[in-house]
Amino acid sequence: MNVHITTSMGDILLELNPVQAPKTVGNFISYVESGHYVGTIFHRVIKDFMIQGGGLDAEMHTKSTNTQVQNEANNGLRNELGTIAMARTGDPHSASAQFFINTNDNTFLDHRAETRDGWGYCVFGKVIEGMETVEKIEKSITTKRKGHQDVPEEIIEITGVVVI
Repeated sequence: MNVHITTSMGDILLELNPVQAPKTVGNFISYVESGHYVGTIFHRVIKDFMIQGGGLDAEMHTKSTNTQVQNEANNGLRNELGTIAMARTGDPHSASAQFFINTNDNTFLDHRAETRDGWGYCVFGKVIEGMETVEKIEKSITTKRKGHQDVPEEIIEITGVVVI
């Protein structure tokens, strides 16, 4: 199952893994199909770490979300360069709509134990085309904006997302 993301900086094609992360992929697809991601931005960009989006609009307003999804980070998939994973708060089972794409091998984000600090971040797919777009986003100059750090100075908007 693939998802095509169109951004103001280029396109990204994802291959999702519903076998190893069925709940997470189902959750992500529900947001894609509802149009949730259109008009959101990549609001957190940290070089040599990740690019994060899917939850805030260009005015830095948080979009409403559905219920949280159970963390499936113990699925054997790793937070490696080019993988997509769910963002969350300190609660291991708090992921909803926000996601991030790893721009480095971030194995410290992998599942280690079913404890608050060991759960990790659920990988549910990988970039199969468009890593140059991810890299372009990653190179953005960032600033602080409306209480958020690491926000690209130039708004990087998600303008379309479709399942293909």
